[in-house]
Amino acid sequence: MEEYLSKIKDQRTMKEAVERVKAEGKKVIFTNGCFDILHQGHVRYLSEAKKCGDYLVIGLNSDRSVRSIKGKNRPVMSEEARAELLAALCFVDGVVIFDEEDPFAIIKYLQPHVLVKGSDWHEEDIIGAELIKETGGEVKRIPLVPAISTSGIIRRIAHLCTARNS
Repeated sequence: MEEYLSKIKDQRTMKEAVERVKAEGKKVIFTNGCFDILHQGHVRYLSEAKKCGDYLVIGLNSDRSVRSIKGKNRPVMSEEARAELLAALCFVDGVVIFDEEDPFAIIKYLQPHVLVKGSDWHEEDIIGAELIKETGGEVKRIPLVPAISTSGIIRRIAHLCTARNS
């Protein structure tokens, strides 16, 4: 088994890891998303997120959760595959899968010091932002790479397939 796979933890084990990191005086960062078809924008975003603290945890939407948000044809990649790709990134310290449509419960459970989202989110719309600020934490918004998105990649692939079949 690859060593990076140990970064993928269930919620209880992730809570234990986060508590150990906090006890060492380190700052825990949390972000979340579907991360379906990992791309350059994701990598740059997560690399910047890591700079906000010491221990980067990614809350990953389960397959069921992605379907409820994005529709019946998503995700393209399974939660296991998405979790493994994220865990393989050197700047990611932990990956935890959650089944709800939004990350509020896992944010409340882990109580990170820093909550990170992309700049496409207004702070007042970031789920968990108020909770994190109430507990003395901070909310950071990171600029996104323009014109790169999973939905855009899927549209381009569909267009290429359609063009080849014409």
